[in-house]
Amino acid sequence: MIKGLGWKVALPIVIGLGVIAWLFHDDFSEAAFASIHFGWRAVVGIALACLFVVGRDFGLTWRFHTIAAPDLSWKRALRVDLMCAFTSAITPSAVGGSALAIFYLNTEGVKVGRATALTLTTLFLDELFFVIFCPIIVLCLPLDQLFGSGNRSGFLQGVEIVFWLVYAGIVIWTSILYAGILWKPQIVQKVFVKLFSMKWLRRWLPNVQQMTGNMIATSDWVKHCPRSWWLNVFGATVLSWFSRYLIVNAIFWAFIPGCNWGLVFCRQFVVWVVLMVSPTPGSSGLSEWMFTEYYGDLIGNLDLALVMALIWRLITYYIYLALGVCLAPTYFKKSKVNDNKFKINND
Repeated sequence: MIKGLGWKVALPIVIGLGVIAWLFHDDFSEAAFASIHFGWRAVVGIALACLFVVGRDFGLTWRFHTIAAPDLSWKRALRVDLMCAFTSAITPSAVGGSALAIFYLNTEGVKVGRATALTLTTLFLDELFFVIFCPIIVLCLPLDQLFGSGNRSGFLQGVEIVFWLVYAGIVIWTSILYAGILWKPQIVQKVFVKLFSMKWLRRWLPNVQQMTGNMIATSDWVKHCPRSWWLNVFGATVLSWFSRYLIVNAIFWAFIPGCNWGLVFCRQFVVWVVLMVSPTPGSSGLSEWMFTEYYGDLIGNLDLALVMALIWRLITYYIYLALGVCLAPTYFKKSKVNDNKFKINND
């Protein structure tokens, strides 16, 4: 697995920086670029953005530590969080990198069955966050501000269409997870097994049986968790996602004084929902381009928009590539040692 990491890390870097270079080459204005000031406000704003990056990781580490207690210390929980972020950075967003959380949790000493239940629970919490907060955002902010109004570009129209389609998919998937984990897992299993027993769907039946079986196992575990536990782990989820969104607010504060902070924050919901279907590793390329296009009306200077997009990606994406490259060799070596011990004990 380590041998294949080189090109997986290099590919998203090349795509992301390539898009930035292409945009700079197409629209670079020396006069406009010279007007960008990196004074004390920019330094404080970028430092604040980095603080929100810490908030994002603290929230996810807190969640891993809580749901896996007492098997996962804070240090191990942080390691799992960073490796999950690394995996997400080198896999297409449409595919998702969270599946390897089971492997990372197991490497840290959590049994495979429990690790599967924990991963399904974290997935449910993330999806639930979007289901709850996206309607609130839409109700709090006029759609003509969120998506633009009047003679909108094809880009903004496309963003709105993709947003609502992906959000509908999130609602459906969250409903399935809710029914399979918290409501009637046996009924969900029977329905899906019957559905995928049809001739043209039978090829996916083994995967469906495994998924629904994992839901039943997860349900058996979480039904004993008290309400305070749910408030704890969902609070950690909200902290993580809000910190992630506030990173962009801090960058705007650094370079665009007096802008509509609420609008900047709310548009992050749209950005992350749309990026869920990105075909590129870690949404590289698409993220940078979308940032400059979607926030362009609030920035007004394309060169500044490109600089802000690059800063945003450096502290929210490339940093996890670097940390993952540092952690991965030791991590997979540890996994190999554990596998060898398991084989020896079995023999």
